[in-house]
Amino acid sequence: MDPAPRELSELAIDPALGVPLPFACTESASTLDSRRVTQCALSRVCGVCGRGLGRPIAFLGSIDETARNAFHFPPTHLPCAEWLLARVRRAEQPVLGQLTQTDWVLVTTAGFEFVRAGRDDHDRRATFQPNSVLTTSSC
Repeated sequence: MDPAPRELSELAIDPALGVPLPFACTESASTLDSRRVTQCALSRVCGVCGRGLGRPIAFLGSIDETARNAFHFPPTHLPCAEWLLARVRRAEQPVLGQLTQTDWVLVTTAGFEFVRAGRDDHDRRATFQPNSVLTTSSC
């Protein structure tokens, strides 16, 4: 796998969508790379910049993901989440692993659980479940 960028400004731009290509997405900003998602979980690295995580941890997701407490896009640094959100908020098609256009929610937490889908689960994507939510804000 490619090394993480040093700065957010070094992220490639998805030519089809015109938005940054975060660490968790390797070919398109609309699709998550399952290997990178797992790397973010197990190595505790940011889904945007690829650097190690501290606290607080931020999650970007939909209202439905927030209600289920199960996010598909990996954990991020709060500044990385805010930076990426400002650039994808107006994307004209789903991005960051969302299946439909979404109204974004930003959740901060101190920790999370990584949950792989079971063989009987309808949605086969892994999820991140914050275990101690600090803040939730609609964006």
